[in-house]
Amino acid sequence: MIDFFNLEFNDTNNTPKYKQIVESISQQIQSGNIKYGQKLPSINQVSFDYYISRDTVEKAYAVLKETGVIESVKGRGHFVVNTKPKTQNRVLVVFNKLSSYKKEIFNAFCETLGDSASVYFHVHHCEFDNFKKIIEENLTGYNYYVLMPHFNDFNFNKFNNLMQKINKEKIILLDDFIPNFTHYNSCIYQDFKDDLFSSLNQAKECLIKYKMLCLVFPKGFNYPYPKAIVQGFMFFCSINGFKSELINQISSDQEVKKNTAYIVIKESDLVNLIKNIRLSKLELAKEVGVLSYNDTPLKEILSKGISVISTDFKAMGKLAAASILEKKNILQKNKFRFIKRNSL
Repeated sequence: MIDFFNLEFNDTNNTPKYKQIVESISQQIQSGNIKYGQKLPSINQVSFDYYISRDTVEKAYAVLKETGVIESVKGRGHFVVNTKPKTQNRVLVVFNKLSSYKKEIFNAFCETLGDSASVYFHVHHCEFDNFKKIIEENLTGYNYYVLMPHFNDFNFNKFNNLMQKINKEKIILLDDFIPNFTHYNSCIYQDFKDDLFSSLNQAKECLIKYKMLCLVFPKGFNYPYPKAIVQGFMFFCSINGFKSELINQISSDQEVKKNTAYIVIKESDLVNLIKNIRLSKLELAKEVGVLSYNDTPLKEILSKGISVISTDFKAMGKLAAASILEKKNILQKNKFRFIKRNSL
């Protein structure tokens, strides 16, 4: 505990006293005189020791808190949570999994923030208990929480109760929109049902030559995919009169059906499908079609180009960073599109 510290004032300086307090404390933190996690003197004590109005000290502490240098803990006082005061924000990022797509979001997020923030990354692996532990162990010391709320079993009440422990202005949700949940600052999300339906509509001219559409939707996988994808697929087929089939995977020896377009989510299924098409000697884009979910650089060159339906992962990361940098609330569905290549 810090019982006292030496604040430096210049009475001939036109800089307001509260700003001088902020600068003095910041310099002592940077020099190491005040350590991470240490408690600052109370507002009353600083006011008494330096003959400064309580309002002035309170304003200085509010600035330090706003810039992420200190955090106030109810009933305990003010604590140093950032030893680099020039770094304005400390951001906790909690994703549901690691993947090439999530890396695109994270990299775009960090690149856009630049040196304006320190970013701390965790993965909850779609398990709410893991997510809860990460949040509860990091309830203080962060200006923003960037969260992906994808879970194997989602319980709205448990999630909502946990989120109430964080100031809503600090919460940025990514990738999923939760109906009736409003305790957040920003939400940049995919509408999985509408996105799939709309992108298949964009691809319809390429799909009408096929008699059947087959969605390969993984089941029993450690990282569950949103069931709204299936809903969007079935709705599109029903509205447009396509015969439809739903399967859970493509095995290495699975027969490829002629006059069928396959919509594939997992990359392992995509690899098996391409292999099986080559073995079947069916002509890609004429006798059988392939449409993959989520774009990667590899899909641009695989089999001379795999058509994709995909959200813009970089845009999602940039928007999340913009919410922080510009201090604004963003509620926005992320861009989703169909990219035609040589597999349809």
